[in-house]
Amino acid sequence: MNARITWISSCPVKGMAIKQLEEANKLGRTLVEERLVACATLLPVVQSIYHWNEQIQSAPETMVLLKTGTDKLEQLEKRLKELHSYRVPEFLVIPVESGSSAYLEWLFGALTGAKKAS
Repeated sequence: MNARITWISSCPVKGMAIKQLEEANKLGRTLVEERLVACATLLPVVQSIYHWNEQIQSAPETMVLLKTGTDKLEQLEKRLKELHSYRVPEFLVIPVESGSSAYLEWLFGALTGAKKAS
């Protein structure tokens, strides 16, 4: 079993709230289907303030938290760049120090497709 878990933070496209959520949902579902992440948690309508093109911008976005193992990071970053509509998508790796053994067992099983014995 992979010994480390990582949360990835990613903010999909700004625009209309429904479009944001639809894109985030599609991105999360694709990454789960491809087993690059075990879970994608969508946090709709966060407000981001940032510099872009020499101006301060403010935009509503949908935050996506992706749970995966460290062995998937390189492939996940590559796939995220392919799927994401931003030119520079946010890709931050936040190590997790601890978690419940049952949750971690489920997470790594979801990444590999391993079925838990009943």
